[in-house]
Amino acid sequence: MKKQLWILTEERPKKEVIETILSLYLKDRKISAFIDNIRIIPIIEKKKFTFVYEVIGIKSPKIPKIFLKIVSGNSSFVDYLVFETAKKPTQKDIPIYVIEETKTDDKESRNTGIYQRASKFVYADFYYPKIKKIMLYNLQVEQKKNATLTNIFGTKLLKTLGIKILGKKGITSKKFNKFKTIDELIKLKNEMPETSNGTSIKLKKYKNRIEITAKLEKAGRLASDPSIGTTTIIAACLRKLGWNKDIVITKHNLPNQRSVGKTNKFIQIANQIDIKLQNLKIPKTTLKNAYWHYETNGEKIGTILIDIVVEEFSNGFTIYHNHAGCERGYFITKEGEKLAVVKYNDRNKYKKGNKSERISLPDLVLLDNDKKEIINIEGEMYQNAEKGIEQLETFEYFEELYIKKYYPKHKITRTVVLYGGNDRKKPIGKISFILTTDGRILISVSAPSLFRKSFKNIFDYWK
Repeated sequence: MKKQLWILTEERPKKEVIETILSLYLKDRKISAFIDNIRIIPIIEKKKFTFVYEVIGIKSPKIPKIFLKIVSGNSSFVDYLVFETAKKPTQKDIPIYVIEETKTDDKESRNTGIYQRASKFVYADFYYPKIKKIMLYNLQVEQKKNATLTNIFGTKLLKTLGIKILGKKGITSKKFNKFKTIDELIKLKNEMPETSNGTSIKLKKYKNRIEITAKLEKAGRLASDPSIGTTTIIAACLRKLGWNKDIVITKHNLPNQRSVGKTNKFIQIANQIDIKLQNLKIPKTTLKNAYWHYETNGEKIGTILIDIVVEEFSNGFTIYHNHAGCERGYFITKEGEKLAVVKYNDRNKYKKGNKSERISLPDLVLLDNDKKEIINIEGEMYQNAEKGIEQLETFEYFEELYIKKYYPKHKITRTVVLYGGNDRKKPIGKISFILTTDGRILISVSAPSLFRKSFKNIFDYWK
């Protein structure tokens, strides 16, 4: 049976990212092809969703069909796995690419753009050690002209681990070259300026150990993501450069053994590359048998379907997405400006215990320009329908801050989208859409016309 190309992702797949992946595949396989108007099409059979998407828009007799499915990682998981298989990939299959995508640059967040994402490659390498790994910068805002030391150091770490970097300008200069020695790595990290809160990560080399000072504690437990990402990729690079003695995290601020936990990604990585905690023990753990699984129990299955169907089969489009478990998108204004959405009305008050300062964000916001309507969507599992309806009442501040400000003349509609169950009746009231576990698509008669038009068009497409 002829092999097909399968793209597995836990993100809302983006066409520009899919195109970059396909371009890389063509280059690596030395295949000539035309890429024109990439589309992601949900496969519908007998008016039921098959939970598979087909990617079209690439023309070559040597290119197989390209399919896409939504998955979830069992721990620290990258954004995309790409397989060449005759059938739907299984855990026994080995991908041709392991890809992490970020829209974040120095301009927004230095740690998220490099360290937190880089640790995913360290974990993925335990499952797929010889597979090409790619950090893809799908930048949504203009890249900062002068790279920070964090950017330079992080890029050098990625290159030291053999990770290919795509989508970022200016990283071919010598200052971004991979580290050649352990001493070079330590020197550059220690030359980086102290952070304002005094939690800078520093390294000190002794005859029988290298100490990394890093605060790993957050709210009394091992949970500080930026530091976890930084320490694990630094430790992986030290091992790559030949250090075979102790690597010890000091000044971690963890109060006792109980605060370490047993399942944190840091613990799993520490077991594999032998990282120690000063005055505490790393619990023994083994890798999970499976790196990923097909998503069958997440609300994002329904919201991602609507997102893609509206984009591909209507004149409407998404102006904000926050699918469960996925990277948050930007809010897009009428002028096309992309705004980072804030999580808090007042972050300091929230940290001091005032939970009302956290802004409730919808899972998906769609624009129907024909009707001058903005549709605010809360996604939920079928069994949590009432919870979804209650959540609709919390969107007021988000609407004031973004929708009413940038789309003042548009009508605002709030609605719930559900995934799960085996219902056969059309939804009513504030629930406008249900995707059942067997792929049945149920749309309320009072659902936004954008929903009804979009799905009519896709049903016609598959007739």
